[in-house]
Amino acid sequence: MSIPIKTGADVDGMRLACRLASEVLDLLAAHVKPGVTTLELDRIAHDHIVHVQGGVPATLGYQPPGYPPYPASLCTSINHQVCHGIPNERALKNGDIVNIDVTVIKDGWHGDNSRMYVVGEGSIAAKRLCQVTYEAMWKGIVKVRPGARLGDIGHAIQAHAEAAGYSVVREFCGHGVGRKFHEEPQVLHYGRPGTLDELKPGMIFTIEPMINAGRREIRELGDGWTIVTKDRSLSAQWEHTVLVTDTGWEVLTLSAGSPPPPDFVPSPASVTA
Repeated sequence: MSIPIKTGADVDGMRLACRLASEVLDLLAAHVKPGVTTLELDRIAHDHIVHVQGGVPATLGYQPPGYPPYPASLCTSINHQVCHGIPNERALKNGDIVNIDVTVIKDGWHGDNSRMYVVGEGSIAAKRLCQVTYEAMWKGIVKVRPGARLGDIGHAIQAHAEAAGYSVVREFCGHGVGRKFHEEPQVLHYGRPGTLDELKPGMIFTIEPMINAGRREIRELGDGWTIVTKDRSLSAQWEHTVLVTDTGWEVLTLSAGSPPPPDFVPSPASVTA
């Protein structure tokens, strides 16, 4: 299948949807603390998306083939949960780490991103995993430019994670995004440089590595959605939606509360719409 190329008007629509998705994560930051339930975080996010942003939470009722309908407006993955954790009545505890993943549909366009949050005082090991995973995502982002290959992105992410002693989940990947939640291409977070599809201006896709502190093997829980590490080691994930520009890249999921990029990232990371 061909990879969609967005027009200038398409990119404007994506910029808005992506900024709104990032602003949901900004809003939640003040609420992620010991004692709050992920179901309460989901309610806060849902109300903001629908009543303040005038958008639609993309995950609510989402049902790809072979899956039950997803029942919430967020994915909240705690500690050894890798991805697709379903919000529930479990209260977050001091020292937990949680990934919050949100996709906002605005005027038909999907803005998709996630962040890691450390609840209260996290351990040194947990905070290191979150930091290295954040750096790994950016190692992939800075490889984006016309003429580069998808394998360049995956290789940069894998090299950074494995150099830190971590493993990369293979079963899930980044993806094209636009009027559809998931489009071509698939963006692997491992691989060999110079391989796979060539990047062209106007492509938009997510980069969202899932990095485990232990082994890379995973399993699915009985709810049909939640993915966990087989060895129960901690897992972290960060996600941005990225545009291939004429000269490089633009991160679309940036907002006032976005964490600053690592020091190795050049100045285009500061560009916002």
